[in-house]
Amino acid sequence: MQSKIQNLKSKIEIIHLDYSHFDGGLVRMLDRFKDEGTFTGDLEADDYLRRDANAALLGLLYDQRVRAEYAFTGPHRLRDRLGHLDLKKLAAMDPEALREVFAQKPAIHRFTNKMADQTRAVACILTDEYDGDAARLWNDGVAFSVIEKRLRRLPGFGVGKAAKMKYVLHYFGYRDFSGEDGLK
Repeated sequence: MQSKIQNLKSKIEIIHLDYSHFDGGLVRMLDRFKDEGTFTGDLEADDYLRRDANAALLGLLYDQRVRAEYAFTGPHRLRDRLGHLDLKKLAAMDPEALREVFAQKPAIHRFTNKMADQTRAVACILTDEYDGDAARLWNDGVAFSVIEKRLRRLPGFGVGKAAKMKYVLHYFGYRDFSGEDGLK
């Protein structure tokens, strides 16, 4: 495992941002990445977060009242249970059926009903406005202040969580914010 992490760490070149103004689980994950080359401790989940923008967004959504590492592996568990992480399908899913998927052991989140409902609500908005693709929130090259406003329209994304998305996008490889002024 350690050699896999070392190999992964040498392949991923990231300019580290100053996140000292934050605290909590996301900071612990970023510190772990700097030290060990893994965010969650699960290389497969880390890789999935880098490949699927919907997973990265949902990982941050789930980062409340559970360990961040568990929150960010939630989208991977959800995909494994459903066979997809297609937001259009999630938006069309029966709410009770989605709650049942969230509640299967180990639960996607400790607040299964609330997170299932928020996941579906986010999926509905992204399906209606961004063709079911979270990357469309940020892949048009706009400044982070615009992305932040877009995020704050989503259920579960307040000021603090929306601000943290810059670091999720940067560290998981979706946008490079190393040259942007005003990183704090």
